[in-house]
Amino acid sequence: MRQVAGPSTSLTKVFAMKDILALLDHRRGHARRGGGETRVAAQHAKGKLTARERIELLLDSGSFEEFDMFVQHRSNDFGMEKQKIPGDGVITG
Repeated sequence: MRQVAGPSTSLTKVFAMKDILALLDHRRGHARRGGGETRVAAQHAKGKLTARERIELLLDSGSFEEFDMFVQHRSNDFGMEKQKIPGDGVITG
């Protein structure tokens, strides 16, 4: 992050585009891991693929563009306020 003097303000925080893209790539990677290594391993132990793995097998490479992978639920019941599930458990594209 760089700090640059703005035209009418003191110092304004400015992110270089490469920093923004690196953050986006990091967040996408986190979302693509779904519930994390433990949950993916549990899915595989049951002989199942994750939803993203199934989509990858069904569709041509590069033909699926995922939307809303950063959406998060707003539920406060059953301890869900402590759960941060990227994409709200739904893959759309």
